[in-house]
Amino acid sequence: MTRVKCLLVDDLEENLLVLQALLRRTDVELLTARSGAEALDLLLRHDVALALVDVQMPEMDGFELAELMRSSERTRHVPLIFVTAGARDQYRVFKGYDTGAVDFLFKPIEPLILKNKAEVFFQLHRQKQQIEQELRDRTEMLRLQEVFAGVLGHDLRTPLNAIIASAHVLPKLTTEQAVHDVAARVLSSGHRMNRMIADLLDMTRARLGGGIPVDRRAVTAGDIVGRVVEEQRAASPASSIELDICGDTAGQWDDGRLGQLVSNLVGNAVQHGTAGMPVRVEVDGTHLAMVTIVVANSGVPEPTVLATLFDPFQRGRRASDGHDGLGLGLFIAREIVDAHGGRIEVTIEDPDRTVFRVSLPR
Repeated sequence: MTRVKCLLVDDLEENLLVLQALLRRTDVELLTARSGAEALDLLLRHDVALALVDVQMPEMDGFELAELMRSSERTRHVPLIFVTAGARDQYRVFKGYDTGAVDFLFKPIEPLILKNKAEVFFQLHRQKQQIEQELRDRTEMLRLQEVFAGVLGHDLRTPLNAIIASAHVLPKLTTEQAVHDVAARVLSSGHRMNRMIADLLDMTRARLGGGIPVDRRAVTAGDIVGRVVEEQRAASPASSIELDICGDTAGQWDDGRLGQLVSNLVGNAVQHGTAGMPVRVEVDGTHLAMVTIVVANSGVPEPTVLATLFDPFQRGRRASDGHDGLGLGLFIAREIVDAHGGRIEVTIEDPDRTVFRVSLPR
């Protein structure tokens, strides 16, 4: 078990010995100070779970020490219990709490009360240390993953481009159908891998670079969505994709990123929607300030998946064709929407219908 530190402050050696005897245990390190100045020095050098401070000390009493502790960012949140041999003066008690004390103990101290009160703060400090360590570990792990993904994606591009180029050239060297079929499969796999690498690089930019960059230009959302829908229809001829566009859909957006956003949403709907049921895509430009894009499909995610749909690498329920990607599509879709100052939300309707709604300021 991690040892925690407890600071004991009293100008009398015999009082310190009594406190040490009551609180001595293998999982607690006891620090002692005979003055306020010595206590401050220890507080600046150690992470303390609890400070037990005598009120009546020469030069700097306990109240003055408490005020100095509360004025420093490092010691402001150290729990402080005052210990005093004085009478139960209500004014002194109020003053103690006013300077930041969490409790007041009067001598002679009841050992069981002191041990139980101290144990509460020792446990809280351990929990705080554990949470902080878990956060540090998680942050470092995510940082390493994202750096690795970025480097990997960049380094894979060169050999992959060579494979794609070769797959383009190969059919021109022969008329054999078998070779043409193999080249087509290699080309299709190469493009799919290229999209995965692009997703990895986008994720790295978003997580390490503060978001996905966009280049705004005057474009028409209806035209972009229509083009993407046609591409998805060609890629998934067995799926039915319905499209409805109304109103003025012009605005200032990044053409490529907007197409990527819609492609990710429609592709997700095609892949996870109920087989045989149409995917519905709507573009609404009737609102003066924004354009709304809706992508809906039959079927709903599992309840445990819904809360993490936009998190990276959360693939949830996937088809069994082996081409489900890295689970970055919805994460990148959200980042693109955020980069445009918009909003994306997912709702369950009818009650077997998943609806993604994107609102983009013009």
